[in-house]
Amino acid sequence: MDINERYQTRGSDLTLTLLLFCCALFVVSSVYVTTPLTSQFSEIFHVEPSIAAWPTSIFSVFYAIGFLIFGPLSDRFGRKPIILFGLCCLTAVSVSIGFIDDFLLFVVLRGLQGLVAATFAPSALAYVYDVFPTSKIATVIGFISFGFVTAGIFGQVVAGIINQTFDWQKIFLIFGGLYFSCAIAVYFLLYENRAEAKSMIIKDYLLTVKRIFTDKNLLLCYLITMMLLLTFIGMYTILGAYLSSSPFYLSDKEILTIRAVGVIGMILSLLAGSLIKRYGLLLVFRMGLFMSVVGLVAVGMATNLVVIALMSIFYVAGISITFPAIMLLVGDFGGKERAMAASFYAFILFIGATLGPLLSIWLMHNGSYTITLIVLAALMAIGLTASFFIDVEKEEARF
Repeated sequence: MDINERYQTRGSDLTLTLLLFCCALFVVSSVYVTTPLTSQFSEIFHVEPSIAAWPTSIFSVFYAIGFLIFGPLSDRFGRKPIILFGLCCLTAVSVSIGFIDDFLLFVVLRGLQGLVAATFAPSALAYVYDVFPTSKIATVIGFISFGFVTAGIFGQVVAGIINQTFDWQKIFLIFGGLYFSCAIAVYFLLYENRAEAKSMIIKDYLLTVKRIFTDKNLLLCYLITMMLLLTFIGMYTILGAYLSSSPFYLSDKEILTIRAVGVIGMILSLLAGSLIKRYGLLLVFRMGLFMSVVGLVAVGMATNLVVIALMSIFYVAGISITFPAIMLLVGDFGGKERAMAASFYAFILFIGATLGPLLSIWLMHNGSYTITLIVLAALMAIGLTASFFIDVEKEEARF
């Protein structure tokens, strides 16, 4: 059966969309599962809190590096083989972590876990363009994006629940089981368009990189990309500290509840495809950025707990429709090199995620909570301004 015929049935599209969503949710959750456990690692392994954060930091570093490796490899070997390879490696590494009690080995394995986790994002984005009908690409990207953004809360909440019921090693054993289940599903359900696989030598790689970084539209997309997780993680980093102090004095469980309500805003990413088809990619993209700017300012200025929670939902809703929109732009502007364009997108996105907490903590230390949120809003406003210089007239006709 021809691959294009295979994807004309509604059932097949729905099944694959749900599978890609689950993979996105579970894989990206691995970034966050150690975040709520830092203090516990400090006690268990008898190390300083700063050192106890290494399992999270080392994952982030190798996760970002992995994007630059596996995007080109998916062009060379195909999307499905790289996704399947990554899920199998994640299974093995995660299960291995579940049986260790040496901190140094734990850190090394977390770095390896971050590296192989990077197989999914660039390969999945390119895969959607390879095999789905053009009319459904926006919707599928919306579901994958929903998996990505929801993972930030899902990973922390699930890890916390498992840890309270069992112990921290069980977190990795359970996630290893999830990765294995995803690998089985990918093996049997994903079809590979082998015509897309191609050889690439160093000269080709460098020429592709040059084309990507001389494309005005992609450069503007990358500038905006830098602001997304930088402000998202930056805001949530200081929000917890702010709510735990005067005048709120919220407990860790209450703060987690405030974080969790952000999922309401994330649901909007599921509607991104429909919104783009109805109002156009550019308008939806700008609206998401505008909502994010307004949401950050409101969260920074509000003094009422209910208003803070509602405005955080509003901000997350803006981010949630911005993600699928910018993923569509990067995929379209990347053209035949979309896997590599997506690799740089993911790399820059995660650099922003790394800088977000550092910048926010520095601003909080040298200023105040309100000033920090205003600065983050200003950075997002830079992204909004940049969106007006992106030329998407040709792209609008595709959706």
